[in-house]
Amino acid sequence: MTNHESETTDGRDVRRRKFLAAAGAVGAAGIAGCNGSGDESDGNDADGGDGESAIGQIGSGRAGRDAPGGTPMAEMPALEGELTVYSGRGEFLVGELVSYIDDLYDDFDLTVRYNSSTDHVNAIINEGEGSPADVFYSVNAGSLGALADAGRTQALPDDVAGKVREEFRTEQWVGTSGRARTVPYNTNEFSESDLPDDIMAYPEEFEGDLGWAPSYGSAQAFITAMRLLEGEEATREWLEAMVGRGAATYPDEFRTCQEIADGEIDAAFTNHYYIQRVLDGNPEAPIATAFTQGDAGAVFNVAGAAVVDTAADADLAANFVRHLLSSEAQDYFARSTFEYPLIPEVEPIGDLPTIDELDVPDIDLSELSNLEPTIDLMRDAGVQI
Repeated sequence: MTNHESETTDGRDVRRRKFLAAAGAVGAAGIAGCNGSGDESDGNDADGGDGESAIGQIGSGRAGRDAPGGTPMAEMPALEGELTVYSGRGEFLVGELVSYIDDLYDDFDLTVRYNSSTDHVNAIINEGEGSPADVFYSVNAGSLGALADAGRTQALPDDVAGKVREEFRTEQWVGTSGRARTVPYNTNEFSESDLPDDIMAYPEEFEGDLGWAPSYGSAQAFITAMRLLEGEEATREWLEAMVGRGAATYPDEFRTCQEIADGEIDAAFTNHYYIQRVLDGNPEAPIATAFTQGDAGAVFNVAGAAVVDTAADADLAANFVRHLLSSEAQDYFARSTFEYPLIPEVEPIGDLPTIDELDVPDIDLSELSNLEPTIDLMRDAGVQI
């Protein structure tokens, strides 16, 4: 680890201010692609790779933003010792945050291995008791649930998991940031009152041109939620109706939102942050965010972390996870990835409702990783993926 100034509380506060300023200044860098039901490649996408593509800009809505609430890292236990993190979140998205945490402590030696969340789960299971992994940082709840179900995690301390509302955590893992399914729409053609609040109504009732990205992991997780909530037959009918009306197909959800802003289509189904990224590139773009109510179109998924059962120092591992829930980290997620912070004291970026204001369906997020039956159903319905 690089040498730093003395790790006094004042020194940590100085670095905190510099980090917040740097995170707020980033605006020209690309952002990673959204695959495998998250915002990085997770091995389930149709592109078939683990690479990332620069598909958007980050930085809008941050000028004049107040200092974040919550607990700053300076008030958290110092990180001391060696730690290995298996990260299913891409380095391009979270590398700056991870490096900041690493650089904050002179006596902390951090190793991060980046790969897809799915590959990390398989690696930890195959490595058995000899796995060097201490923390698993996942792009989605499904992979966290899969590792926990395999008996390869250990319970988090209550004062770590308890920072996040109960639907976004278990005893074995905790969400660190979130993403809402939404309906982006073209504001030149429609107002929010014109849009159905029932996701199942769109193929038959919406009068404008629809688009989607059915090969994208996020979209497939959305259809998985529909299958779980509405049943296979109703989902098949929805898919067939989308095919029948000739819904435009795009390779990813950022491109889908761009097409809405360009007036090529009128509405679509995407994660919320793609709309914010379009607006970051053009604040006057005619695109806005609508939400459905209590159905698959309103699912809220999370990235999160767990302590692996082979962790050499479980307390250190849990304290690293605690740092992902700090005010600095939560503000980073809001400002640099446009995700929803999961700590109530930190607000999301953009004209968005709070998590409490969303009408989220009651669904086990870990089940959204079971994409195989969904892909089979989509193909049977004539969807080209």
